[in-house]
Amino acid sequence: MNTKNKWIICGIGLSLLLGGCMNMDNEKNNVDSKEVTGPYKDSFVRVQDYKGDGYVLRNGEDADKIAEEISDEVQKAVKDFFMEKYKIDVKVHNIVGNVDGATVFVESTGPVHFYTTAIVPIDLSQKKVLEDSITSLDGEIESAIQGGLYHLLFEAEFHNLDQYLSKIVSENAVVGKTKESLENVGGAGYMTPYYYLSTPPDDEAIRPVFEAYLNDPDTPVSELKSLFSKADYVAEDYNITIQLYMENENVEPDKEIFNKIQQDIKSMSSIPKGNYSVIINDNLINEKVDDGIKDNSLQLTFPDSIVKK
Repeated sequence: MNTKNKWIICGIGLSLLLGGCMNMDNEKNNVDSKEVTGPYKDSFVRVQDYKGDGYVLRNGEDADKIAEEISDEVQKAVKDFFMEKYKIDVKVHNIVGNVDGATVFVESTGPVHFYTTAIVPIDLSQKKVLEDSITSLDGEIESAIQGGLYHLLFEAEFHNLDQYLSKIVSENAVVGKTKESLENVGGAGYMTPYYYLSTPPDDEAIRPVFEAYLNDPDTPVSELKSLFSKADYVAEDYNITIQLYMENENVEPDKEIFNKIQQDIKSMSSIPKGNYSVIINDNLINEKVDDGIKDNSLQLTFPDSIVKK
């Protein structure tokens, strides 16, 4: 499988990466719409009620308690990490214990908007943050920043997509995720309640924009736009995953709405270029792993996703 296709699959499952790869719980991927088994079988809540409470990482219970005790130290270390490495100010929303410390969910505060995470090692015996060892999943922060930049460069097109999906939600019995859940357990780059955007961290088209922004975060948008390399742009690399939930409980995902969104995306010319996936779930989301995809979910994903060039 080539690198591009690997990243498309990774982009579709970025929220699963945070909930699934860190937890490594097979039960999450074996959820059936009628019978749920495993340790998280009683962990489903209405998506409208879900704000990120209950989210866990495997073997993180002990570290979670310690991270809460020294949360001020953790927050300061994370904010310093982003400012020193990326010149970006972030707001810390949530700290979740992992096996060796804490995973910290943050949101950027500037015009380049994104959610991401930092992994903070903690000496559990000394209850001390190992500031010099703060890291992230490989390429995750870079991808998040680039997604925020892509949104900034094509803000008008994303506004059109936002308006379209807001209309879909207002006219049909579907909803998105809560803003609080994005803040507390999202961490997947540029996100809204209705979709998220992912890009490969080594994308050549936006790399000059990314480098200019890191060099000077106050670079005017007009200048950043001029640096975007259309010659290197590949639409398939910019994954926009639309994910909605049924508004009411005990209702199966609506095939008519699912098909309508696909048809509309194919016909619209005023939305961002990119590789579109569409997912509609029932009303429930697993609060332990921040995932609503189940056997009954309707999914149009790679290799059948919609490419807008």
